[in-house]
Amino acid sequence: MQRIKNFGMSLRHAINGLGYSLRYEKNFQNEVIVAVLVIGAMIYYRVTPSEMIVLFLVIMGVLIMELLNTVMERIADILKPRVHPYVRVIKDLMAASVLVTALLAIIIGCIIFIPYVFA
Repeated sequence: MQRIKNFGMSLRHAINGLGYSLRYEKNFQNEVIVAVLVIGAMIYYRVTPSEMIVLFLVIMGVLIMELLNTVMERIADILKPRVHPYVRVIKDLMAASVLVTALLAIIIGCIIFIPYVFA
């Protein structure tokens, strides 16, 4: 029974983290909006199950990278009173990782959707 209670607490903490990102992180909000639009396009164009899997993987990849970016930014912000020069580099690198993941998602989305749009 304790195991179920611990799982429930872990799940609550995870949902709180998602809620925080949805409330306060503009980039995460924008990425969720784009994800909803892509899911709508998946339904509208009736993509194949394998295409759907790939699209969900890249959607979740972008959202996961944004969450990791937020974590790293918060950790770096704790150090603000005595900011090390590498803090800016770390933040920039995390932002770049989100950008690269988003570019991958866009490329994959174009590869999948262009044949449907122009068919």
